[in-house]
This record gives sequence, structure tokens and C-alpha cells, in this order.
Amino acid sequence: MNKLVLEDGVVHKMPEDFATAILSDDKVTDVWKDITPLARNEWICWVTDAKKDETRAKRIVVGLDKMRKDMRRPCCWAGCQHREKNAHA
Repeated sequence: MNKLVLEDGVVHKMPEDFATAILSDDKVTDVWKDITPLARNEWICWVTDAKKDETRAKRIVVGLDKMRKDMRRPCCWAGCQHREKNAHA
């Protein structure tokens, strides 16, 4: 059996819980495959930047819903600060 591997972002690696959630929905998987590495990075950072497990779980659910609606990046969020710190590396 071939296991589909989802691409990482430009800075962040794809966490297992987020990957499992994305792969559970064909529409979201298709969106993930179509967005840019920078956009993938924003989604991963938005999910993993949560301080509490409950917030992280909620962000995964909300993120999948937004991707189902063709949103390509998380909104109302300042963006990945880690990318800025690593931009000159």
C-alpha cells in the first residue's frame, strides 16, 4: 500500500495529527497539494503555534473547514514569525 506523504512548509515540518486530519478529507487533500510551500507553512505554523492542546485541535478542525471552502491561508493571523527569523539563514 502506498502512503501519501503531504509536503512540508518552507520552515515547518508537517505534524502527524494535522497530516492525518488533512488526509481524512479528499477535498482538503486536493487543496493542500495545490497550495504553495509558503501557504502550507502558514497553515502548519498556525496549527502548531497554539499554546493549548484544545486550541490546536480546534485550529485543525477550523483549518480543514476553511480549506474545504478553498481558503488557501489562515486569515486573521499575523503569519509565521519563524519564517521571518529564518529568512536570512
